[in-house]
Formats: sequence, structure tokens, C-alpha cells
Amino acid sequence: YTQLLESNNYVVRRQSLKLLGEILLERKNFHVMISFIKQSNNLKMIMNALNDRSKSIQYEAFHIFKIFVANPTKTPEVHKILFKNKDKLVKFLVDFQNDKNSDEQFRDEKAFLVKEIRKLQPPEN
Repeated sequence: YTQLLESNNYVVRRQSLKLLGEILLERKNFHVMISFIKQSNNLKMIMNALNDRSKSIQYEAFHIFKIFVANPTKTPEVHKILFKNKDKLVKFLVDFQNDKNSDEQFRDEKAFLVKEIRKLQPPEN
């Protein structure tokens, strides 16, 4: 799946992110989702997709990124990456796709992520 998400083909990347998001959010795939969000490399890959020049790819990546942030039992590696990038992530999310702010659910999800990221405490060593 990593090869699809890192493809140079825009359509392949966008559709792969969309499909991955749907798979991870499907209740019957709970164990797949947990396995995916435990991996810090997956978080890095999704964070890179958030920075893509395509707003559509960013939007699909956002729906996967929120799963990492919302997870109450983050692995130490995932927690460390999120904490290390805390300020950048908050700034990014505040300005993220404000043209979609008329979508109440999207606006609420962004606000939730900002709140959760701001609450992150330094990782335990």
C-alpha cells in the first residue's frame, strides 16, 4: 500500500488515500486500523500527504491523520512525532482548507484535532 500512496501518479495517490481512509474508518476493520495507526512510518507518510500541493490529496490525508490524533493509546513513537511537530501542526490545521469551513463537520473535526494536539504532553523517556 505504501507504494500506492507514494506513487508519482496523482490519481493513484488520491484514490489510494481515499480508499485507505474508508477502510480504516470501517468498523469491521478495527484491528487493521489499530495496526496501521501504531506505525510511526504510516504517520510520517500521512503527514507528508497533508503537505502535498494538491488540496484533494491533503483532504484525503486529513481524514486518516485525524485517526492518529484521536487515538487515546498512541504508541510512544507516534506520540513523540506529534508532540515534536505540535506547534507546526496547530498552525497548519488552523489555516487548513478554510474554504471548506462552511462544512460544519469538517470545521468541528479541525477544531477537535487542534484541541487534542494542544493537549499533548512531552513524551516520557
